[in-house]
Amino acid sequence: MHKIALIALLSLPLFAGFFPQSVHTSIKSVKGDVITLNSKFPVNGMSGVVVHNYGNDLTAITSRIAQTSSDGTASLLSADIIDHDNLPTIKTAVVPKDKVIGGYLYNNVLLLAPDADTYAKVVSSHTKKWIHPDLFALYLSVEGEAGPSKENLKHFAKKYQVGLVYIVRKNSAVLLDPVSGKIVSEKSMSNLPKEGKFPFYMRFEQIDSGWFGSDTTGNYYNTMESL
Repeated sequence: MHKIALIALLSLPLFAGFFPQSVHTSIKSVKGDVITLNSKFPVNGMSGVVVHNYGNDLTAITSRIAQTSSDGTASLLSADIIDHDNLPTIKTAVVPKDKVIGGYLYNNVLLLAPDADTYAKVVSSHTKKWIHPDLFALYLSVEGEAGPSKENLKHFAKKYQVGLVYIVRKNSAVLLDPVSGKIVSEKSMSNLPKEGKFPFYMRFEQIDSGWFGSDTTGNYYNTMESL
């Protein structure tokens, strides 16, 4: 069991930068929902978008993909790119030579932290476009969700253009790609509080609707381990 855990840990990009770099490549071949990239992404689980050229300087994002193998194999995730009820869904099929942006919006990061001090330290350590957890808290309240989950993080990320979720766990930090639902980076962390604010640090004490108006007790670290 320990060997399996070690192999899984080593398969993640534990490089000094922590954040996987966005990459630009193209589609080599398509077979159903299985796509081969001309250049692989730096880590499996990284999602990306497919950009189709319609000619006459007209391009559009048509699909989302996620790398599933280190040989550059990816899976087609969804063609529902635009999150707007009044705009049509793009139905253009993915074809060879379409451009691909891996790590799309990876500079836009939602941080889930145990307390204000940890939040401030992380934000000051990286130059990113930080999406404040207050916005995620409001989203969960409006949606009536019982707590953070991979599913509501995925929906929130699509709605608010979030590329990564930085999650502070007990003695470590991970980066979750909310589109693929996969952890794409991990590193150790120290000097964390013994207990964290449940369900995560935010500036609201209570919101009088849905989840926040009812049970607000729980364990922060247990919640983050489940993501």
